[in-house]
Amino acid sequence: MYDETMIEFSKLIAGEPEFIPLLTDDDTQDFGIKELPSELLILPLRGNVFFPSVVMPITAGRDKSIQLIKEAYKKKLIVGVVAQKNDVDDPNYDDLHKIGTVARIVRTLNMPDGTTMVIIQGIDRFRLDGLTNTEPFWTGNASLYHDEAKNIPKNANALVAAMKDVYLKLIKLTPNLPTDLTFAIQNIDNPYFLLNYISAHIDVSLEEKQKLLEINDFTRRATKVLSILSKNVQMQEVKLQIQKKVSTDLDKQQRDYFLNQQLKTIQEELGSNPTEQAVNELTEKARLKHWSKEIETAFFKELTKLERMHSSAPDYSIHLNYLNFMVELPWHEYTVDNFDLNKAMKILDSDHYGLEKVKERIIEYLAVIKLKGDMKSPILCLVGPPGVGKTSLGKSVAKAIGRNYIRMALGGLNDESEIRGHRKTYIGAMPGRILKSINKAKSSNPVFVLDEIDKVSGMTVNGDPSAAMLEVLDPEQNTAFYDNYLDLEYDLSRVMFVATANSLNSIQPALIDRMEIINIPGYIVEEKLQIAKKHLIPKQLKEHGMKKLHINIPDSVLLKVINEYTRESGVRHLEKNIAKLVRYRAVQLAKEEEYSKTIKIDQLHKILGLPTSEHDMHLEEDTVGVVTGLAWTQVGGEILFIEASISKGKGILTMTGNLGEVMKESATLAYEYLKAHSQELNIDSKIFEDVNLHIHVPEGATPKDGPSAGVTMFSAMVSIFSNKKVKSNFAMTGEITLRGKVLPVGGIKEKILAAKRSNITDIVISEQNKKDIEDISEKYLEGITFHYVKNMIEVPNLVLVK
Repeated sequence: MYDETMIEFSKLIAGEPEFIPLLTDDDTQDFGIKELPSELLILPLRGNVFFPSVVMPITAGRDKSIQLIKEAYKKKLIVGVVAQKNDVDDPNYDDLHKIGTVARIVRTLNMPDGTTMVIIQGIDRFRLDGLTNTEPFWTGNASLYHDEAKNIPKNANALVAAMKDVYLKLIKLTPNLPTDLTFAIQNIDNPYFLLNYISAHIDVSLEEKQKLLEINDFTRRATKVLSILSKNVQMQEVKLQIQKKVSTDLDKQQRDYFLNQQLKTIQEELGSNPTEQAVNELTEKARLKHWSKEIETAFFKELTKLERMHSSAPDYSIHLNYLNFMVELPWHEYTVDNFDLNKAMKILDSDHYGLEKVKERIIEYLAVIKLKGDMKSPILCLVGPPGVGKTSLGKSVAKAIGRNYIRMALGGLNDESEIRGHRKTYIGAMPGRILKSINKAKSSNPVFVLDEIDKVSGMTVNGDPSAAMLEVLDPEQNTAFYDNYLDLEYDLSRVMFVATANSLNSIQPALIDRMEIINIPGYIVEEKLQIAKKHLIPKQLKEHGMKKLHINIPDSVLLKVINEYTRESGVRHLEKNIAKLVRYRAVQLAKEEEYSKTIKIDQLHKILGLPTSEHDMHLEEDTVGVVTGLAWTQVGGEILFIEASISKGKGILTMTGNLGEVMKESATLAYEYLKAHSQELNIDSKIFEDVNLHIHVPEGATPKDGPSAGVTMFSAMVSIFSNKKVKSNFAMTGEITLRGKVLPVGGIKEKILAAKRSNITDIVISEQNKKDIEDISEKYLEGITFHYVKNMIEVPNLVLVK
């Protein structure tokens, strides 16, 4: 039987057709199996599925498989071939699919590498019920699972014809399929054999092939195979279209290259080669540069690449732009600093009033440079409210030390590439704004203002720009700043960076650590007055084309504008109001109307309108339960009143006035301390059980928070419970603890000026704030007496009327 059904095994072993149908209808009857042995030899198959009526060569490498094949071939036993679910070497029952194919071993061949090739012939399907042995090879209990797909429906001819046509088309479209397949398909008449033959050859996953084997209906299995074949045909057609298009594009590129070479030859004959002109210009610029050997080598290496390019090549303009940027950068080009410290100080004073700490730091830097000859530039960060002159200070610093000035606005920056640049291989790539600004400044040691550094975005889909700033602002790293576009290291250590910010809260801690923080708290009224007289009025007169003889704004008018028409730490709104006064006079001059040179206070209502801000004055008389406190706001210092009242109740503490959590906690602390020390203050402790206490802070629409009102609230409570009046000329500020300590608070300078504006004569503060008072100029402290306290219990004796 074997000899009669064998078809050219030499070709099979040589690797031409992988599967060959060997059975005819008559053979099927001869090979029919009525029943299976009690223990069927089980041959696990990795990476493939075996179908009935198909001959397939298998290479056996596992010892168990080789022993099983020898045993079956020697005794002419049938074997059950079943596909593995995975690639394990020693599969168990769970690793095997349950439906397989009963097969006969036709022939075995010992291969040179020690493996055994076996040619097996499928007969029918079977179901694996379990494994009985795994040594020395696999055996198991199995039952026949006759393939109902052998029952061919009468109307299957159309389905078979379609399946055959589509498969033949797929063979033509797929170059790696053997040509024998076409011959085999055309000579298979039995629909069942044809279906199994195509199922064995179809290019699908192992799981899909196993599903085909398990389908027990001819029409369903054939329809599924036809669907897979159609999909494969479509895939091959798309692949061929892509290959054809790529081939066409390559032909076009070759044609373009040939034409470009001809054009290059013609241009050389005419003496008008644009590439040569560009190379000559770049070479001439490079000859004048004072750069290191490393940079020079990198430049000429890129220049050599440009020489090999044609001017119409896609990368030509990208490469030319890169070389132009590289040669235009101010490599090792530095301006000479002005070491005349007195002149530098005079320039800083003429441009900005106050800001002593910033000016001192600049002069210190110049002094060290003058003595040492070289020093890394400081990285300053000016922190303060809007309008105090942070940005304009950078320009004054550049003017004072004789450096070039450049400013980069960082507000809203949300892309890391804005700092580091894009890689030059990308279309439209540009250098980062740091090196673009350096190039614009034309020197490697400018004063570089990083404006609004607190407005830089954090982590986004485009990277983290604030993290990229770490390298820029780190003195240990910016000697070798790396820009993605330049692809070389650039020294930023001689650049004087001056960053500005309104707040440190939104800046990364690591970034803050790299900068020297200088706080600019804002201007007091006296400073604003001097700024208006020395800077703002002359500036507005110049901008409006007027002279001093046309207008006079006395101090009294300026003070009224500062106090009642502005409410800010800086001078922006003050400048706008002064501009309005100057424009009012400009209109009078243009109309040739009669006018008085001096602006009077009673004219402000007509020119500026109603006052927009009114500062509270202190209490006119001593009052029970009302104490004046001092507060710090974004627009400077303010006074506020703490009001206390009691009513019959059960000792409940109520607080109103839009207070924050910290302020409420201060009130609770003060109340508990008062109850604990009532005897020392001559207050009957029983009263706390019979009355409710209400604390109120006026201007309820304004949110209020912070710990500095603790001592003020305590004084109001002592006053109301002891029924003693509080001296109206006293104001106070200080944080309290449960032990009665009075802790220091911030914003002392602004708070003192607020008290002075309100005619306060005595201020109670923590003894630890004494150092802050000593740091303030004497002229701002005139007329004010300071009372320093350590403990809350000391305060009532100072502020209550005896």
